[in-house]
Amino acid sequence: MSNSSSEAGLQAATVLAERHGPVLLLRLNRPQARNALNAKLVSGLHAELEAAQRDEEVRCVVLTGSGRVFSAGADLKALQAMGAASSEENRADSQRLADLLHLIYSSRLPVVAAVEGAAVAGGAGLASACDLVVAGEAARFGYTEVRLGFVAAVVMVFLLRAVGEKHARELLLTGRLVSAQEAHRMGLINEVVPDGQTEERALRLATEIAGGSRTALATTREMLSVLPGMGLEESLRYAAGVNAWTRTTADLKEGVAAFLEKREPAWRRGGPGE
Repeated sequence: MSNSSSEAGLQAATVLAERHGPVLLLRLNRPQARNALNAKLVSGLHAELEAAQRDEEVRCVVLTGSGRVFSAGADLKALQAMGAASSEENRADSQRLADLLHLIYSSRLPVVAAVEGAAVAGGAGLASACDLVVAGEAARFGYTEVRLGFVAAVVMVFLLRAVGEKHARELLLTGRLVSAQEAHRMGLINEVVPDGQTEERALRLATEIAGGSRTALATTREMLSVLPGMGLEESLRYAAGVNAWTRTTADLKEGVAAFLEKREPAWRRGGPGE
């Protein structure tokens, strides 16, 4: 392939993928549109994440944006066009975003978001679904849909789990932008770092996470996604079952042996049940 063809293909990609050892960096790549979410970008990110699930070498994902903005949310021109589409087409488009956020939130791979600039509406929703969020000092977060006569219906599911009802009500009903410092106070993000350093910090965190057992990481994420919907008795029964099962896994045996022998564990490849 010629250099010009390669450059054209790179420009056409809505998501760029880079490997950093066991960490996969996924970069939203619509900087000319402030990384606004259209069907192509949402589908492309979903495809990259699904492929990562099947890659035994990938243990953690970092999600960030090209340019100076994480994501400005839904592409408003595409949203305007969908107003003339059928109910079925609109439902399919909405389900596409719901499926992406569900994959980020509940798949086996932990995801760390590195946010520079604005993370608004659907872009803030992407961050809400991630395990950890690192933001630059000048970053801004907002669930601004109400100001457009829209409802943050899909992202609300994950925002409620991230910050609780009172903060979610404030963000969703006012539609205001909050600073990185205020987002940190609310529990929406985990760390605030100097602008320009979010990607480096997110990669360090992801590499630290990737040092854990793949089986234990996947099982921990599964528990984190289902426990909020359970009652006390049900959750304790479920937790006791998981506790008992993990005692029989190869990774637990290797982890204990490595600790006692004062060496790094040699985790098995594959995931839970493999």
